[in-house]
Amino acid sequence: MNKADLVNEISSKTGLTKTKTNDVVDAIVESIQNALSKGERVTLVGFGTFDTITRKERKGRNPKTGAELYIPEKKAARFKAGSNLSNVVNS
Repeated sequence: MNKADLVNEISSKTGLTKTKTNDVVDAIVESIQNALSKGERVTLVGFGTFDTITRKERKGRNPKTGAELYIPEKKAARFKAGSNLSNVVNS
């Protein structure tokens, strides 16, 4: 399912126009992104939790040349599914 499919699905279930539904989906995604960029955790009870982790700096290798290279520390987004979502997926 892509964003357009999601918008169509929500629009048909809520009765909102596709334009309004697209605006709502964009607002949700933007709100989650803003919270994560501030280091905040976003928890949707029953669905899951979005948060960030910090990957430590490390040495790596260029697979083409074999030369060692330095991979800097960086933050990455993470999602952990909630129990309700896990149950639906596994049933």
